[in-house]
Amino acid sequence: MANQVQILSTKILSPLHKQELMKYGIEVIEADFIKTENKPFELKDLNESLIFTSQNAVHSVLSHPKSEELKKKNVYCVGLKTKTLLTDNGFNVVAYTGYASDLAEIITLIYSSESYTFFSGNLRRDTLPEALKENGIKFNEIQVYDTALQPQKIKENPEAVLFFSPSGVKSYLKDNSINKQICFCIGDTTADALSKITKNIIVADQPTIEDVIEDVIQEYK
Repeated sequence: MANQVQILSTKILSPLHKQELMKYGIEVIEADFIKTENKPFELKDLNESLIFTSQNAVHSVLSHPKSEELKKKNVYCVGLKTKTLLTDNGFNVVAYTGYASDLAEIITLIYSSESYTFFSGNLRRDTLPEALKENGIKFNEIQVYDTALQPQKIKENPEAVLFFSPSGVKSYLKDNSINKQICFCIGDTTADALSKITKNIIVADQPTIEDVIEDVIQEYK
């Protein structure tokens, strides 16, 4: 390897993912630009079906003493990892999609007669609730986790930056700028958050961390 490529991940990667990158001579700087925490909530006024758009929400609900009672309900979710986490814990996942917008479409087209409880975080996007509202679908929302931005100044000047959420983009841009770096994004929503700042964006085919890593390797190997 003549010269190492240095990239920044705006989220701490697993040792496995890091090894994968290092195999190709890619040096990783990493920091968590956002922090999520479970918040206390009450499990009441639940509708027939449940919606989860993140693993954070699932983890928080699982920590509730009454979570067992929810396993009789149908669940709709965003993300393969979210689905796996739910299924592994005995939930019945009826449908899952890569993006909230696709889930909104499936619900409004096929499952509009059901009522829903959406377990969300404080920084959630409006996509899903708005679509349900517009289509007159009965739903309520329970906030089960908080996402806080953790902006920090990066001293190095990496050749690429990896982004995994719109809040991660927002946090990074508070103390850092993007000039020539390639921005690798986990999905369209994250890429949208950068669209006014740079054209230099590569979006993963599937919204998973693995796909982001894959793209980086493709670019630099």
